[in-house]
Order: sequence, then C-alpha cells, then structure tokens
Amino acid sequence: MTAAGPATITLPKLLIVGAEAHRQIAATLGKLGVGRPLIVTDPYMRDCGMLGRITSVLDDAAIPWRAFADTVPDPTTDVIAAGVAVLRGDDFDSLIALGGGSPMDTAKAMAVLATHGGAMRDYKVPAEVDRADFPVIAIPTTAGTGSEVTRFTVITDTETNEKMLCMGLAYVPAAALVDYTLTLTMPWRLTADTGLDTLTHAIEAYVSKKRNPFADTMALSCMGLVARHIRTVCRRPEDHDARAAMMLAATQGGMAFSNASVCLVHGMSRPIGAHFHVPHGLSNAMLLPAIAAFSAPEATGRYADCARAMGAAAADADDGTAVAGLLDELARLNAELEVPSPKAYGIDESRYFSLLETMAEQALASGSPGNNPRVPSPAEIVDLYKQAWT
Repeated sequence: MTAAGPATITLPKLLIVGAEAHRQIAATLGKLGVGRPLIVTDPYMRDCGMLGRITSVLDDAAIPWRAFADTVPDPTTDVIAAGVAVLRGDDFDSLIALGGGSPMDTAKAMAVLATHGGAMRDYKVPAEVDRADFPVIAIPTTAGTGSEVTRFTVITDTETNEKMLCMGLAYVPAAALVDYTLTLTMPWRLTADTGLDTLTHAIEAYVSKKRNPFADTMALSCMGLVARHIRTVCRRPEDHDARAAMMLAATQGGMAFSNASVCLVHGMSRPIGAHFHVPHGLSNAMLLPAIAAFSAPEATGRYADCARAMGAAAADADDGTAVAGLLDELARLNAELEVPSPKAYGIDESRYFSLLETMAEQALASGSPGNNPRVPSPAEIVDLYKQAWT
C-alpha cells in the first residue's frame, strides 16, 4: 500500500511469455472457453505472412476464423465502426488482436462498442467501462506499446480529429501471448521508436502521482532492460537476447503505466499524433527530454531513481547529479537513435504553431497531465511544444 491507500492492479487472466508463445493460441482459446475468433490485424501483417503464422495453428486445431485486416495507424472511429459491423455480422465469440498497438487498440474498442453500442466518444475519459462480451487475446508484434496488458485504448475521432483516451477493465485483454520471435523482422525505425515508447511508459509510471509499489517494480525493471538493450537491438536486429529483453520490457512497461497511469508526455503526444500523424512512440520521444527537465524539480528523487535504474548515474550519486545524468542520457538516446524534432520530421511550421493552444487544451482534457509531478498550465504546455519544435 501507499500512503494514499491500496492500489488496484489489473492484468490479463493469462500471460504466456517467450519464444514461440504464439503457438499457444488454440490452447488459449480453449482455456477461455471460446472458439470462434475474429482476428483483428492490419494489411502488412496479412501480406507479410505474419497472419499465416497464427492461422496455421488455428487450422491445425480445426478452429474456424476470419480476419478483419483493415486497421490503420492511430485507429479511427470509422475503422472501429467497420470492425464492429463485421463482428456483429457473424457468430464470433472472441477477438485475436495481432500486430502493434493499433490492431490491439482497435480490437479492444470493437469489443466494447459491440457490447454496449453508441459511439466511441461516449466512452472517452472520464467514462470507464468494465465489461465486454468478447474476450481479446493480444499477440503483439512490436516491443513498445504494452497494449497487450493495459486497461486503455486510444482512438481518434474521425469527426473532430481528437485522440480519445478510453479506459476500464473492459479494455484489459483476457490473455496475451508475448513472443519476441514475432519482432525479429521489425525495421530499425520502428524498433527505435517502440523502444523509446517503452522507456517513456516506465518513466512516467514511476513519477506518476498514481504510482504504487507494484508499478514501481515493473517500471524500474523495464527501464534497466531498455537502457541495456535498446542500442543493441537497433544495431543487431537479429540478436535474440536483445529482442527478448525488449519484448519483456514492453510488457513490463505496459503493466507499470496501466496500473499507475501516464503523465504529461503522453498527454502532449496524443495531439501531435492526431493532427500530424506522427507515430506514437516517436512523438513521445520528441517530447520526453524537455518534459523530464520541466518535471524533475518537483520529483527529484524519483527521476534520480530512474537514472540509477538506467545506469545513467552511479548508485551512490546524489539526486541532483543523478537527474543531470538522466537528462544527458535521454538527449543522447534521441541523438543516437536519430529522433527528429517536429520541425525535422517535416511538420508544417505555420500549422503546428497555429494549433498550439488547441493541442494544449486537448492534452489537458485527456487527464494525463494531471498525474504529472509538475502539473502545467496551458501556457506552459504551449511553451513545451515550442521547445520541442527544434
């Protein structure tokens, strides 16, 4: 327990971690008491053969399936509606989410909308949904989002271009098959961005006002794994040990932030993704160094712990020295992994600056900045967006 009282921890019923875990899909469906899955994935997963690795196991077990492969990056309400129409149009009893965060978030939203009806905007925070009739089995193919273990989904409203955060027990997958061998072909940029996303999850969970001892343990372990392996996995993508470590880190990071919440980085990142279609992990990385520097004075000890966990400061370093080491390491990571600024990414300058106030309002409305050690004003968020520009 923390001083504020007990912590509520949510996790999937079943978590299978390790090489070839995906081959447990038929057995997992059986353990959950279901057997007519709709697979939610994307065109790349379908065309590159990854979908076939899953369906061959289902075929061998004589389990009927159908695929909805129309998910998109930054899943939209239009795609969710199309997926729900497919889900309701046949006798499906479960969902298999195959891919990165987008297919997983899409499947979670489909399960809720198919159960309760209405529109996805009805379910954005502060609303919470705790029941869905379609269990989701998550099979991540990237090491970053942690969506396979979280109680969140993020959906872009097609009409308003708002990235909506939705939360509740209904979004926690019933099972997750965490198989690092599915990440061996991830390209360099995706490997770097999802790894930095994982790091952001861990740091924000650790400094969050909703932190708790369980989440702290997951976050510190995650930070150490990322710090030791992210450079290796980018330089040597075929390194199985590094891939396995980053996959475990992603799941630990998901456990951490799902049970402690994210903070200002995620609050500010979502509008960048919604308005400019910057991949989520990359937009987090763009913002993390500046926001860590902004926030650290209000949680020096916590950020110092992050530095020590990452090896960016000696175990006996004083807190001030450790925080300085953390900020140096975050900047160094961004430089080595070639994280562009919004300007270098090619975002239109006039449009970016014209949307600063809107993005600040949307960031605050998400609720995530309220968990930050230093809660910013709208003007301070605008200033941080300006700092991140170059």
